[in-house]
Amino acid sequence: MDRAAWATDLRGDPLPWLLEPAEPAVRHLALRHLLGLHADDPEAVEARALAMAWPPISTVLDAQDPDGWWLAPGPSYGPKYRSTTWNVIFLDQMGADAADPRIRAACAYVLDHDLVPGGGFGVGQGRTKPRASLQLHCLNGNLLRAVIGFGWGHDPRVRDAIAWETGAVLGGPGHRFWRGGTSGPGFACGVNEDLPCGWGATKALLALARIEPAERTPDVTAAIAVGTELLLSVPPEAAAYPTGWGNTKPNGSWFRLGFPSGYVADVLQAMEAICAAGAAGDPRLSGAVHWLLAQQGPDGRYVNRYAYAGKMVADIDATGKPSRWVTLRACRVLRAVHHATSTPAAG
Repeated sequence: MDRAAWATDLRGDPLPWLLEPAEPAVRHLALRHLLGLHADDPEAVEARALAMAWPPISTVLDAQDPDGWWLAPGPSYGPKYRSTTWNVIFLDQMGADAADPRIRAACAYVLDHDLVPGGGFGVGQGRTKPRASLQLHCLNGNLLRAVIGFGWGHDPRVRDAIAWETGAVLGGPGHRFWRGGTSGPGFACGVNEDLPCGWGATKALLALARIEPAERTPDVTAAIAVGTELLLSVPPEAAAYPTGWGNTKPNGSWFRLGFPSGYVADVLQAMEAICAAGAAGDPRLSGAVHWLLAQQGPDGRYVNRYAYAGKMVADIDATGKPSRWVTLRACRVLRAVHHATSTPAAG
């Protein structure tokens, strides 16, 4: 296999490693996102089927109740990171098959139990139903991204959650903000002392960017622009986004590349969101690309420094070890940036 042009700055060629059958879910996504195979390509179909039948996806699904939930029925934010909310988020990140009946049951369950009526996804657990005051960009973004990716984007409840997200970003008449929760437009969050939250912007942008361009409303397009500008308003590799409560330095989690991703974000996920939003060619991303290349090992592989090991239904990766998952994430961004900066402008 010839080394891909986007990988020439890596210290080694990661593709053969990512395509090994040892981790079928990584192989499936590498075929799709690095080699560009269509979802219906026979090789991709076979890889997806193997991924569904093999840990960690199979282990997570084996722990699911037939009605679609994990651990306990009802609103499912907690406990982190074993409950229904998080398993849906992580299954999406692992590329689980949207057509599988168990995935459809899980999506239906969170749509039935974790939405504020007429609004976005909110924090709820056990007998505590999601409240309007606890609709947050990070949670709504994570679950929106998952259910849109799993094919539920046209469900009226998902449309309501999209409308809540754009209203929370843009403000305007009729949108209510809450002290202690989403407290103002432009990703302001009470948890961050009412300052814009880089984590929340990252999750929301990843969700809205999954809406097909032809189906984006003017508000979706505007909210994507606001999110992209926030994430590029400082060098992403510095993650110097506003921090409240007297903090003068970014949270250290920004610099610990990991997989999967919960409510925190790392620099690489901010880059993923910027690329997904169509700004992979923005020159303000160049410093982050250099930073990302500096994180690789001597063989071009990346270490998982935030693996949630021991906290999930099934461990996906080991902390401190070379990770196909983190390497895949880095390669997808490098590929997107290469394509955006090497393709001649039309006309």
